[in-house]
Amino acid sequence: MLDLTPPKRSLDPIEIASRDEISALQLERMRWSLSHAYDNVPFYRQSFEAAGVHPDDLKHIEDLSRFPFTVKQDLRDNYPFGMFAVPREQVVRVHASSGTTGKPTVVGYTQNDIDTWSDLVARSLRASGTRPGDVVHVGYGYGLFTGGLGAHYGAERLGCTVVPVSGGMTDRQVSLIEDFGATTIMVTPSYALSILDAYREAGLDPRQSPLHVGIFGAEPWTNAMRNEIEQSFDMHAVDIYGLSEVMGPGVANECVETKDGPVIWEDHFYPEIVDPQTGEVLPDGEEGELVFTSLTKEAFPVIRYRTRDLTRLQPGTARSMRRMAKITGRTDDMLIVRGVNVFPSQIEEQLMHVPDLAPHFQIELTRDDRLDQMCVAVEPAAQNPEASLQAAKTLKENIKSRIGVSVEVSVKEVGGVPRSQGKAVRVVDKR
Repeated sequence: MLDLTPPKRSLDPIEIASRDEISALQLERMRWSLSHAYDNVPFYRQSFEAAGVHPDDLKHIEDLSRFPFTVKQDLRDNYPFGMFAVPREQVVRVHASSGTTGKPTVVGYTQNDIDTWSDLVARSLRASGTRPGDVVHVGYGYGLFTGGLGAHYGAERLGCTVVPVSGGMTDRQVSLIEDFGATTIMVTPSYALSILDAYREAGLDPRQSPLHVGIFGAEPWTNAMRNEIEQSFDMHAVDIYGLSEVMGPGVANECVETKDGPVIWEDHFYPEIVDPQTGEVLPDGEEGELVFTSLTKEAFPVIRYRTRDLTRLQPGTARSMRRMAKITGRTDDMLIVRGVNVFPSQIEEQLMHVPDLAPHFQIELTRDDRLDQMCVAVEPAAQNPEASLQAAKTLKENIKSRIGVSVEVSVKEVGGVPRSQGKAVRVVDKR
C-alpha cells in the first residue's frame, strides 16, 4: 500500500496545537454554545433551569458535568423544528432520521454550519490519505440521511472529483470504480464487502482496482474486517465517525499513518465518556457511553447529547486531539441472551477469525418455551465451501468460549445471507 501520510504543512494549525491551546479554545466556544442554546431554544432553557444551572456557571471545562443530558427522545418530542436555535428562514438545509422507531429526529444547518461540516469532512478525507484531485466514489446514501451529502460536500471542499453513486446497483458500482479510476471510496464497511463479492463475481482482481483509500463508517466494524478489506483491495481502510444529531460524518476520523482510532475534531465537538447507568463522567481510558457537546453549531446546538455508542477516549497520537477507540456496541443494540450481554460486533470479531467462512452474517433471535435462542446465519468462503461445516463448528465453539453464550450456526448457500446496500441489518429479533 502507498504511504499516504499527509505533509504537516497541509494540516490545520489546531490539529497539532498544544493541549492547553485546544482546551482554551474549547472553553471559549463552550460558553458561547451553552448561552446560544439557552437563549434560543426553549427546551434547553427549561432543561437548564430544572437542573438549577445557567450558562454563566461554566467557569471551567469540568463544570459541564453539572448540565443535564440531551437524549434522542428530546429531539422527537420537539419535532420538527423545536430544537432549532435560529429562525427557520436561516436554516439552509434539513436532514432527518428514518423515523422507523417513532418520530424522525430532525436537524438543521445554517450556511455557516454547512461550511464547517464541509471543512471537517475535508479534514477527515485528508487525514485518511485522500488528496486534492483524487476521484472520490461516494456510496453512502443521499437524501435525508447525512452520509451521502456530508461526504460529497467535504470531498468537493478538499478539491476532489466526486462520483455521487449512492447505494445499490452493486455491479454498476464496480464498473464506475474501474471506469472513472476512483482512488477513494466512502461507504459502509458491510457494503464494501458486497462490492468485494461483486468484483470477484465479475472475474476482476480487487487488488488491481484503482482504489487506494476506503473511508468506512455509519456502523460498527472490527479490525478483523479492516484487515479483510485492506488485504482484498490492497488499500488503506480507515474509520470515519459521526451522527446526524451532532453533525453527520466527520465528527471524528482515523489518520492513515496510525489507524489507531478516530481523532475527534475537538475544536468543534467536546467529548465525554459517562457510565451508561449512572451518568457519572468517567476518566479517559475507561469504557462507557460517548456524549457530545457541540461548540460551534448555530442552527442545531446539542448539549451533552447521549450517543448510545460505547467506546473510550484515548490520548492523541498523529494529532493533538483525543482519539476514540473503535465502537464496541451501543447501549440500545446490546442483546441480552440468557443473561449474557452480546453485541453484534463481538460475533463479527469471531467470524473474521474463521477463514473458511465469508464475512457476511445475520443474527436471528427466537424464544422457545421462555428460553432465548440465538442463531447466526453465515456463508461458506467461496474458495473452500467444503470446509464450511467444520468452520461453523469452530465459530460456535469460539463464540461460546470467548463471549459466553451458546448459539447455533447455520451455514447458508453463497449469497444466502441478506446483503446490505447501506447499514447492515445484523439482528432479526423474533422473540
